[in-house]
Amino acid sequence: MSKKYFIKTYGCQANKSDAERMAALFEEEGLIASDSWQDCDKLAVVTCSVRERAEQRVRAFLLKVAKFYQDKKLTKPEIIFSGCMIHHGQEHLKKILPMIDQIVPTNQMAFLKKAKRQDKLHAFVPISVGCNSYCTYCIVPYARGREKSRPFSDIMEEVNGLVKEGYQEITLIGQNVNSWGLEKIGVANRKMELHSALKRESLPSNQSQYLTPSGTPPFVELIRAISQFDEIKTLRFMSSNPWDFHDQLIEEIANNHKLDRFIHLPVQSGSDSVLYRMNRGYTREDYLNIIKKLRQAAPDVVLGTDIIVGFPGETEEEFADTVDLAKKVNWHLAFVNIYSPRPGTSANQLYRDDVPYAIKKRRWQILDELINKKNLKQRPKVV
Repeated sequence: MSKKYFIKTYGCQANKSDAERMAALFEEEGLIASDSWQDCDKLAVVTCSVRERAEQRVRAFLLKVAKFYQDKKLTKPEIIFSGCMIHHGQEHLKKILPMIDQIVPTNQMAFLKKAKRQDKLHAFVPISVGCNSYCTYCIVPYARGREKSRPFSDIMEEVNGLVKEGYQEITLIGQNVNSWGLEKIGVANRKMELHSALKRESLPSNQSQYLTPSGTPPFVELIRAISQFDEIKTLRFMSSNPWDFHDQLIEEIANNHKLDRFIHLPVQSGSDSVLYRMNRGYTREDYLNIIKKLRQAAPDVVLGTDIIVGFPGETEEEFADTVDLAKKVNWHLAFVNIYSPRPGTSANQLYRDDVPYAIKKRRWQILDELINKKNLKQRPKVV
């Protein structure tokens, strides 16, 4: 009888993609998928660490698994641990979760060419891993490492295979997809040029080092290459970062109608002082300039964002700036998150988590009502 595997996945699209590639590895070993973690020989857990609550859910699940097999007097499955919670380090993880048998670094999964997908129409295609931005609140650079772009030929090989299998929709994923191919250019240099770039019709001449010989950002050239496949009807990407949202990308969104009309552009806060403490590298004016250009070029775009409420030191005035920005931009969808300290991040070391939870919750409710509840009937499809 064949051995079975089960994968429990938490968090973002990158984790979903990692899980699909892990499944392909298991099946190459001769394992078959199980419908339940209560009946498997290998149990893989792809974890999320973006908020404390996400980690609590992982810990609760694994404690439940351990208790189940202990109570039933059954041999527990081999437990394989991956995802962003590996930032805690092997020693600490084995201490708090002794049932773990193997820890697999997330980046070992991301660029594997084979994936076991349940969806036969839509596919995730990772184009980068890691992050060089080091926003003060974010654990991703510590969990997934420095930003690394997947080679163009590797991406196109996977896309070509998907086309042959009959796939019609592709989502390109990465922590900052629109910085694909630019990781060797210092983030600080790109941030320094952001303001002037946003205020011009095209990129300033000293930004030409960031572009391909044709003068086009690498990510735009990748989009164009994938769009050449007639079989691909819809192309999505997420998530983007404002400082690499070049004019050429806006132009491509306007002219390439294979690109989905939903554009996810995280802002995190509408307050310049909070954005500075977050190390986001742009101002609310910069963000509004991008939105203005995007809507002028492509009036049919549907906009989504990420917002953090209750960041350390966030005053009522700073939160009011975020509410004001929400009214100005009129996002159709917002993933509003309550700030929680992440061990190892700069924010956790530099700032005291001084906003009471009740205030964080109230601010979350205000934004959820203003953005998500108001636009419930027009809520875009998010894969």
